[in-house]
Amino acid sequence: MTYHPKSDFMAVMMQRGFLADCTDYQGLDEALSKGIVPGYIGFDATAQSLHVGSLIQIMMLRWMQKTGHQPITLMGGGTTKVGDPSFRAEERPLLTPAQIDANIDGIKQVFAKYLDYDTGPNKALMLNNAEWLDGLNYLEFLRDIGRHFSVNRMLSFESVKSRLDREQSLSFLEFNYMILQAYDFLELHRRYGCLLQMGGSDQWGNIVNGIDLTRRVVDAQIFGLTSPLLTTSDGRKMGKSQDGAVWLNADMRAPYEFWQFWRNTTDADVGRFLKLYTELPVEECARLGALAGSEINEAKIVLANEVTTLCHGADAAAAAEATAREVFERGGIGDDLPTLELSAEEIGGGISIVQLLVRSGLAKSGKEAKRLIAENGARIDDAALTDAGLVLDAGALSSPVKLSAGKKRHALVKLAE
Repeated sequence: MTYHPKSDFMAVMMQRGFLADCTDYQGLDEALSKGIVPGYIGFDATAQSLHVGSLIQIMMLRWMQKTGHQPITLMGGGTTKVGDPSFRAEERPLLTPAQIDANIDGIKQVFAKYLDYDTGPNKALMLNNAEWLDGLNYLEFLRDIGRHFSVNRMLSFESVKSRLDREQSLSFLEFNYMILQAYDFLELHRRYGCLLQMGGSDQWGNIVNGIDLTRRVVDAQIFGLTSPLLTTSDGRKMGKSQDGAVWLNADMRAPYEFWQFWRNTTDADVGRFLKLYTELPVEECARLGALAGSEINEAKIVLANEVTTLCHGADAAAAAEATAREVFERGGIGDDLPTLELSAEEIGGGISIVQLLVRSGLAKSGKEAKRLIAENGARIDDAALTDAGLVLDAGALSSPVKLSAGKKRHALVKLAE
């Protein structure tokens, strides 16, 4: 649809590619034009960090704050105990309260980099839905809230319907998830005047439920906005790489590897990712994305530097770029490469190259390491590695050894001092 927004926030969402759908474009835009709008996104605590797949939502909250509105990060301390069934083939494993709390502590570290929780009339709020979900009285909740939900309608939502169409079990526990998420929106509106829920387009049904419930219970006008579910141009799910999830916490994914993930963006995705994941002007994103040949590589470095600076700081981005240039352009050993340190006791009489490829993270298994060597994809100190039976002793590791998998993934192995 063609709609010309009045508010800065809606303009950013539309110009930069964040907008998939909205329950009421004009109504939300009017509200955003009149004053500070509190808006939230919920994040279930299923791991100790969020990964790159959540970064589009984090950037939406950041843009909310940058355009004068109030972002609310809602930790799913309560809903994580149930698990979101949306578009999943099977039930999530249930976590203990202690695991959920530990995960929330890890996730909070991510948000502190992107949002200001301390200053200004639109300072961000960090909330946990366990605050109102943990103490619910079941019978009262069924009577006061459950009566507003039609099972027929809940079964028609695509996230549920797709599971049932495949004849995969949907537990009653999971079926309750959408009611609890809808209740979150009602509570956030009551307690904090929240007017907007955002999320990925797979959350559309859950968001609409919350809007309907709030309208029925307190007769309020609130809004929903979704972002597209992103895949890379070659069809991969955003946030995954060859060696697993690209986490946003430095202790789970080293800043150099994070930088390298963005540097390895396919040419066709550069312009789109610059708009979504950096704050460079839209015109500059388009210019960089349109570069061709070897020039597009410089655009990828700009992308990697900008995204890494937001997540890990300017120093980490500069160190990662310096390491990459040292490794790729001069064939050297960069200071910031992922490093495997081994004691002399661990090495003993010798350690196999296959084991080193696995332990350094360049291969997931011995089988994969052997295949990498057989297909001429592995290198040692920039020389082709052809012998899968190679064994290195402590003497060979007295100075650092550089291992490579393909052209873009590298690690150092050295003796611990």
